[in-house]
Amino acid sequence: MAAAEGRSKAVNFGMKVAALYDIHGNLPALKAVLADVETERVDLIVMGGDVVPGPILLETIATLQALTIPVRRVRGNGDREVVAMFDTGVPSNEVPDGPPRVLLEWVVSQLSGAERDYLADFEPTVSIAGLAIGDALFCHGSPRGDTEIITMVTPDSRLEPMLADVSEPVIVCGHTHRQFDREFGGKRLLNAGSLGMPYEGVAAAFWLLIDHEAELRRSSYDIAASLKTFRDAGCPDVEAHFKESLIEPADPEMISAFFERRASK
Repeated sequence: MAAAEGRSKAVNFGMKVAALYDIHGNLPALKAVLADVETERVDLIVMGGDVVPGPILLETIATLQALTIPVRRVRGNGDREVVAMFDTGVPSNEVPDGPPRVLLEWVVSQLSGAERDYLADFEPTVSIAGLAIGDALFCHGSPRGDTEIITMVTPDSRLEPMLADVSEPVIVCGHTHRQFDREFGGKRLLNAGSLGMPYEGVAAAFWLLIDHEAELRRSSYDIAASLKTFRDAGCPDVEAHFKESLIEPADPEMISAFFERRASK
């Protein structure tokens, strides 16, 4: 997808924005972050994709739909894969066998047409002009596609073609579930982190606040109680899905190296 394709742009001078990415049906994490967002009195929430798949998906979607703060919604690969399987009954080849495919099938079995339509209405990217830190493009993976990987150690040779057609000086992404703030070619790259499945070496909910500056934020919540809620909801393979993010948080450097190896294949 070209950077400009499907892009929606708004001008919002002096606006305070909360970027909430990779929720993955983790309702307790979402509620913790929304409490902090309310305290910050933000003007806009940008949801950066991958609301699903995850364990508490229906209540997560309902909570997002009930927000009174204006919301823009970026499509993630997880959202796209759920909608595609709902429509076709066949999982995408992008979803590996084992726990990821089992979870996808379980999530689709929970959805109604109304939730499917909500997820299908997300935008490929969102551009907001006039922020204090500069015009910003919000994407899921990269400006070119929702599965393309950008990490804090992505080499210049991979970054250059991803950003070649982007005019905004600030790019906010997610997908790899780890926050960063780095520069490349006069542009500022921000990863908002993940609310629901962070790879930060600590179990919490991670997000991004944009005001006069960009702040990488973290919200705490009861992890043990949340995992019990996931199991009680009938989510399959909770231990497999959340082991490296919430149960035994993995080394963030190892995770970045893993994503870079996958991106180079």
